[in-house]
Amino acid sequence: MSEGNGPPVPLLDGGVLDRLLVELDGDEGLWTIFVRGYLNQLPRRIERIRLTLTTGDIKGAMDAVLSLKTSSQMIGAERLAAHALALEQSIRDHASAKDPAIVLADLAAISLRKIRACAEQTATLLNDHLRGPESP
Repeated sequence: MSEGNGPPVPLLDGGVLDRLLVELDGDEGLWTIFVRGYLNQLPRRIERIRLTLTTGDIKGAMDAVLSLKTSSQMIGAERLAAHALALEQSIRDHASAKDPAIVLADLAAISLRKIRACAEQTATLLNDHLRGPESP
């Protein structure tokens, strides 16, 4: 995913992870808990987006996509946050549609595959960070 004609949005911004560690006063244990918490919640967040989109719950869909976007930004998952932002904007653009259930189902078909694939790639990178530089 890229912003217009610019460079692709990185999967993960390691600088965000580094700043998070600094904000946690260098406590690697807390940092690890925070990252693992994000990873543990990621499938639930994506499932909630799927469920709300496919059931036509526009308010729930917006809440679910904002949860994914915000948590991804906090951890440095830039590309996943960008996908969530794009979905958020699409939901906002279609909020006044006559039949939001149809629009949301279409958005699910368009967005979920990309979000899931990006989430898998992001999780792999985060797990690599958790293992540290000494892992193969």
